[in-house]
Amino acid sequence: MFGFSRQGFITALGLVLATTQAAAATAGPLPAPATDIAAASVKGPQTAVFAGGCFWGVEAVFRHVKGVSKAVSGYAGGAQRADYEEVSTGETGHAESVQVTYDPAQVSYGELLRVFFSVAHDPTQLNRQGPDHGTQYRSVIFYTDDAQKKVAQAYIAQLNNAKIFAEPIVTQVVPLPAFYAAESYHQNYLALHHTQPYIVIYDLPKLAALKQQFPDLYVSW
Repeated sequence: MFGFSRQGFITALGLVLATTQAAAATAGPLPAPATDIAAASVKGPQTAVFAGGCFWGVEAVFRHVKGVSKAVSGYAGGAQRADYEEVSTGETGHAESVQVTYDPAQVSYGELLRVFFSVAHDPTQLNRQGPDHGTQYRSVIFYTDDAQKKVAQAYIAQLNNAKIFAEPIVTQVVPLPAFYAAESYHQNYLALHHTQPYIVIYDLPKLAALKQQFPDLYVSW
C-alpha cells in the first residue's frame, strides 16, 4: 500500500491498462472445484476467511459476490489482537485477511475459493502480492472446520495437477486461530476511495475481472 508520484502513477496505470487489455481476450475463470460443501449439509449463514495481499481489494471482490452478506477486512494468523501498524511490521504473525459471511444456498464455499484463486489475488506469489511484500501479505485459506479444510486442499491439488498456473500455488491452508476486524478506516475502502492510485492500479481491475469472468455471481451495489 504505497504512495505514488503523479508521473509514476500515470506510467504504472498505463502499463496495467495495457496488460489488462491484452489479457482480456483470453482471461477466464478457473475450473469449478471437483469437491465442494453441499448446501444441504450446512444451515444458516457461514463464514470463510481468506488472505491474499492487501485486504482492500480482496474485501471489495467478495462484497460483489452474490450470496455474500458481509466482507470484513482484518487480521488473522497471529497469536493475539494487533493493530495495523503492528501487523505492518511483519512480526506479529498476522496476515491481512477478509472474513466473508455468505449464504450457502446462493454461493458455495467452493465457488468462493474459485473466485479467490481466479480474480482476488495471485496464489503463486510467496509472501507478497503486487507491490506489497512481507509475510503479512501471504496467501492463506484459514479454515473453520474439517469440511472447509478438505475442500480447500482438494481444490489446490486439482489446480496444481491441471497445471493451471505456470508456477506452483503457495497458498497455505491452516486452521483459523482468531479473526480480528481491522480499523474502521480500512472497511469498504475501495468504495470510499475508488480514485486513489493504489485502488485504480491494483484493485479496480479485480472487480472488472470478477464481472467479466463470473457474470452470474457478480452483483453491483
